[in-house]
Parts: sequence; C-alpha cells; structure tokens
Amino acid sequence: MTWKHFSMEQAAARFDTSRDLTIGIEEEFQIMNAESLELVDRFEELYVASRPQMGVHVCGELIASEIEINTHKCFDLREAEADLKTKRGQLMSAAREIGVGLAASGTHPFSDWKKQRILGTAHYREVEERLRYLAWKNLSYGMHVHVGVRGRERMISVFNAMRGYLPYFLALSANSPFAEDCYTHLHSTRAQIFTRSFPRCNIPGAFKDWSEYSSFVDLLFDTRSISDPMQMWWSIRPHPWFGTLEIRICDCQSDVSRTMGVAGLTVAVLAQLAEDYDNGGRLPVLNTNQNEENLWRATRYGLEGFMVDFLTGREVSTPDAIRQLADYAGDQWAKLGGSRCLETVYDMLAKGNGAQRQIEIYEKTGDIREVFVDVVARSVFDYAAA
Repeated sequence: MTWKHFSMEQAAARFDTSRDLTIGIEEEFQIMNAESLELVDRFEELYVASRPQMGVHVCGELIASEIEINTHKCFDLREAEADLKTKRGQLMSAAREIGVGLAASGTHPFSDWKKQRILGTAHYREVEERLRYLAWKNLSYGMHVHVGVRGRERMISVFNAMRGYLPYFLALSANSPFAEDCYTHLHSTRAQIFTRSFPRCNIPGAFKDWSEYSSFVDLLFDTRSISDPMQMWWSIRPHPWFGTLEIRICDCQSDVSRTMGVAGLTVAVLAQLAEDYDNGGRLPVLNTNQNEENLWRATRYGLEGFMVDFLTGREVSTPDAIRQLADYAGDQWAKLGGSRCLETVYDMLAKGNGAQRQIEIYEKTGDIREVFVDVVARSVFDYAAA
C-alpha cells in the first residue's frame, strides 16, 4: 500500500476502530555463512525457501543479508510467544535447507558494511537513493512491537507518554556492544548506527492532538520529505495502516524468552497508560531534551548505568528504574498473560542482558568471534522440534 491509496482520514478511521492491546512482534535476523559466520547476501534464496510455511510473515529489510519475521495479530502475550516460536522454527528450518546460518542480536560484530548489497525492490532503491551512505552503513537488527490502541486522540496521548519510556526499553534490550570488528563500549551500538543516524528516527516530539500529528505527516508528503509513511523511522510511531503504536527502539534478542520479556514490558506499560487515560489521569510527557539524555545513557551503558527521573530530579540506577516501571504496570501483566514475561524481565535485571553477556565473554577471551559464536548458539534453538 502507498500513500496514493491511503490518507490521514483513513488512518484516523483505523485508530478509531482498532481493537485495544492486540500484539504483533517483528524480529530482524542476520543471514550468515554457516562456517565463517560472515554475513552473506542470500535473502532471496531464504525468502523462497521460507515462504511456503511462513507466507506473508517473512519479508526483506534493506539488505540482502537480513530477513524479517513477524507474528500474526495476537490477543495476549502467551499467544504471541507461541506464534513467535513457531515462526522462528520455520525460519531456522528454511535456513538449514539452503545451508545458511542465522543470528539474532543488534549488530553483526565483524562483517564489513561495504560488502553488503541493498535489496533491489523499488522501496529500498528509493531508500538508498535518498540516504546513500546512511543506508549503506546500516548493519543493524531490531525488534519491533505493535500494540493496538483504540481512538485517535487516546492513541496520541499514549504515544506522547510512551516516548519517555523508550530509553528504559532500549536499556533492557541492549544487545550490541560490537561492530566493525571493534568493541565499541556502547551497550547498544545498533541505536547509534540506526536510531542516531537515519532521518526521522530518534524519539519524536509530542503532539498536542491528532490534528497536529496529521497535519505534520501531510506536510512531510507535500514538501517531498517522504514519499511513503514507512520513511518515518521514529523509535515509536503510529502505524497508519494497522491502527497500532509501533515501538521500534529495541535491539533484536538472541532468544525468544528475552524477546517476550522486552515485549511484555512494552505492552504492559502501554496498557497501564491507556487505563490511566481512561480513568481521567494525566499522563507524564517528557520533552525532547529529557528524552535525549536518557536515550544516550541507555545507548552507552544499558543496564549498567543510571536514568534521570525527571519527575524527582535525581538519578536512579537503570535496573531499579525498570523495576519501578514493571511495578507501575501492576495488574496488566496478568491481564495480558504476561506472568512469564515479567519473570524474564526480573531475571534479565538480576543476571544481565545480552550486551552484558557479550561483554563478559569478550573480557574473558579477548575474541570478538568467540562472543559471536555464543550469540549464534543462543539464536538457533530448534523451536520447530521443541
């Protein structure tokens, strides 16, 4: 679908009729040589091999050494986890069939971006034409969470408030301390490569209402800033075709349980904000400067740093800040079928996330490839046979 066949009036109607708290999860995988673990341009082959089982739930994503899977529309977190395991299993099976490897993390730690090929679709040819170097250098792999939100004005209010929690979600999901054969000392190098480089990709500003948001989108089209709404790569965006809020800040996770922990926190917080709105509560809205500060802290230090609590004006350790956020979501976890997801969040806070595990292995071995061997092993669990 393109903007020629859509409009902001139709987008408004989608949100006004959207079903609340549906869940969709997208994951972006690295396609590798199974022996050297270098990225290889074999998307087209893997796509053909996986389509018979996966249908529309597998697609391309900018470069030919990357492939994306997505769940169907799910109605609680248990259903989303079961479907994601099925989809991962189907993708792993197709990869084995054609003899390629797969990995799930925020970056590939040593492959050269200069050797990657941009997909030849009209959409990605236009992205390359517009962005050039930024598109070429973008070896990054994320996970996205779609959550249904009913009502255009309600969605804008929840969108405004969710912006302030994106750094918390990034810190929990951080899984990319290596890139270009270098220990970057960033816990989410992916956030720096993609979120801080692509246009219209950071945490967006707040909008006072749907009209202001709608007018801004139309202006971007009218001034040829964008030709497709998917060129608004914000870290959270209203999805005009699905009637969802799409949270796009997080690194891809190496195993499904952690994907679901991160997704569960995202959905539970959004659900609580929506409930607060329905009960007449005033939702907290941080400004761009405040969000920028915590976004940097999450990118650089992940779970080992501190967040600024701008309501109290003091620092809070990032794990404690995330615990408080999980507690804020309260009863939403059970309502969403997310009790196991909550346990995973607490486990990640206690034992470390993906970035911390990678750094720990590197400090023991001094070998980036040994780090990646562990990432690959954690990514390729045979869900189809489980």
